[in-house]
Amino acid sequence: MLEYCQRILAKVSFDRHLFAKELAKSIQRLGPSDVSRLRQWCMDQFGQRYQDIILHAFPSSLAV
Repeated sequence: MLEYCQRILAKVSFDRHLFAKELAKSIQRLGPSDVSRLRQWCMDQFGQRYQDIILHAFPSSLAV
C-alpha cells in the first residue's frame, strides 16, 4: 500500500491541491510505521516544493 500511495502522490505532484488531498488520504490508509516512512519519502521527494503541506498533513508526533 505504501508503494501505491507513493505512485499516486508522484502522479499528482503537479498540483498543490491534489497533492494535499491525496496525501491526507494516504495517511488515513497506512499504518503507523508506513506513515512514518511516507513522511520521510515525501520530504525527500517533495520537501523543496511542498514542505508546508507535508508538515501540516502529518501528526506532530512524527516530527523529526
